[in-house]
Amino acid sequence: MEILTQYNPIAAITIARVFLGILFLFQGYDAVFNIGLKKVTDTYQANFGLKGIPRNLTSFAAWYTSCTELICGLLLVLGLFEFASLYLLGINLIIAAIGFGLNAPLWDTKNVYPRLILLLFLLIVPAHWHHWSLDYLLFKPHML
Repeated sequence: MEILTQYNPIAAITIARVFLGILFLFQGYDAVFNIGLKKVTDTYQANFGLKGIPRNLTSFAAWYTSCTELICGLLLVLGLFEFASLYLLGINLIIAAIGFGLNAPLWDTKNVYPRLILLLFLLIVPAHWHHWSLDYLLFKPHML
């Protein structure tokens, strides 16, 4: 049993990483392929336009967040370029928080907050605990 328990931190990191990746991957996939970036932009611009936010800014934010969620979500599932993906997704969450805050100052954080907690957890734990990933396989000497 001791053999299994020695891997608890590594397993926890892997589960958190894959789970967070799946959340972002499916959200990005839905925005890019099912809804479409134009419709996502139009939906947000309906409210943001009333507040004087230019369409090109809304379009950039919709493009950035949707593509980042799709690509970085997939990379997290694979464990490839994990830390770069986490940084980009952190920026994504900040953009989302600004957008939701502009739209409704008392917005429901139930979808954003768990992602933020998982992301911060993955950034805080030591890099050498991220064993079960392509990053560790490919770049092991640089992670220790």
